[in-house]
Amino acid sequence: MRWSFEELGSLSRKFANILSEACSLQRGDRVILILPRVPEWWLANVACLRTGTVLIPGTTQLTQKDILYRLQSSKANCIITNDVLAPAVDAVASKCENLHSKLIVSENSREGWGNLKEMMKHASDSHTCVKTKHNEIMAIFFTSGTSGYPKMTAHTHSSFGLGLSVNGRFWLDLTPSDVMWNTSDTGWAKSAWSSVFSPWIQGACVFTHHLARFEPTSILQTLSKYPITVFCSAPTVYRMLVQNDMASYKFKSLKHCVSAGEPITPDVTEKWRNKTGLDIYEGYGQTETVLICGNFKGMKIKPGSMGKPSPAFDVKIVDVNGNVLPPGQEGDIGIQVLPNRPFGLFTHYVDNPSKTASTLRGNFYITGDRGYMDKDGYFWFVARADDVILSSGYRIGPFEVENALNEHPSVAESAVVSSPDPIRGEVVKAFVVLNPDYKSHDQEQLIKEIQEHVKKTTAPYKYPRKVEFIQELPKTISGKTKRNELRKKEWKTI
Repeated sequence: MRWSFEELGSLSRKFANILSEACSLQRGDRVILILPRVPEWWLANVACLRTGTVLIPGTTQLTQKDILYRLQSSKANCIITNDVLAPAVDAVASKCENLHSKLIVSENSREGWGNLKEMMKHASDSHTCVKTKHNEIMAIFFTSGTSGYPKMTAHTHSSFGLGLSVNGRFWLDLTPSDVMWNTSDTGWAKSAWSSVFSPWIQGACVFTHHLARFEPTSILQTLSKYPITVFCSAPTVYRMLVQNDMASYKFKSLKHCVSAGEPITPDVTEKWRNKTGLDIYEGYGQTETVLICGNFKGMKIKPGSMGKPSPAFDVKIVDVNGNVLPPGQEGDIGIQVLPNRPFGLFTHYVDNPSKTASTLRGNFYITGDRGYMDKDGYFWFVARADDVILSSGYRIGPFEVENALNEHPSVAESAVVSSPDPIRGEVVKAFVVLNPDYKSHDQEQLIKEIQEHVKKTTAPYKYPRKVEFIQELPKTISGKTKRNELRKKEWKTI
């Protein structure tokens, strides 16, 4: 399937009419979108922009429990999904008082749902955009933290409309003649970065290919077969690709490769360069921001470095008092927000003013990550100041995994940390204290049972790939688990 911008415009106007007329959505109403990489996902993005409704993307790996939490906490008025997740939505819909519209992308009808494909056939393609202000909320992204459930991160129309123009022009190096392929999951902010705003602001073509799972040969074949010029993927994917024999693949169109989501190791970039002749331009950002630092065309690449600050931000390394630190000294990575708050930075965590306030220190927004700047102005990532696990590009909060673990009858206590992995960079590891009645059980079988339990209780990508049974968890005097101590134990052999 191929769409021109004219065709996209016509179809998005139809979709917008469905939202405003059939669903009775008004400016500021909230729409949860949970779809895989299908064309309707892109149409929904544009339709929400046209109607002034607030888009709330979600990954297709969400469980019934996850969906209920997101519907209730966001006060969503509408949800758009497919056959796979519709039953989970129906199971919890009665508990969501704000939800009044459900759209399904399917060849089949479902009671209580509007069938988008059928509705599109009859919708008018005449629609006038709702006029929104630059500081109105455009999208809300759920992002994991180390305590509590995922936070709702709010971005405005100017945040992405202006902030991501920098990404597209300077980091992705896009022009109207380019074809951009970003492999990010549609539930994450990275898809807004590199699958919607950055390429379309630059007038570039977006390429999409739905893969049920990432198979290295399929990705290599796709890069070889289609005229993709710019490729964006997580370090995990690059690690998987370079382990293959790539000699038989010819990437005639590919000219620019970027990576984000977690640090990429120098050995992967070297292998990729040797096999393709292309560098990987690493970038660093968050759900709360657009690109913070990056390696840009024309810059010397220092392997392992995040590069230099994006033109959108004034980035510094600061101490606990908000003072700027000199080159070579480790501190917190901060973005200057006073006297003028930059475009591209989130406005607040929805319904969580205390958490929003905690991100500010003096004149800076504090990212929660640690790093340092060298004498040449390059930034280097040291560690996350919190305990969020970055695995295969996914942000995984230990609280959610621990909650799922603790629901299993065998688990007395648990703590979750990152653990090194040669493919994924890091994976979830669970330290588990067993209830006395289960200590005599077969441990290997019990590990499998616990892992399957977590997969069914929360999104499957969060399950602990490693499980270790211990007698007790290390704790502070106040009774808090010392995750840092457990994490050091895991990484000491690296």
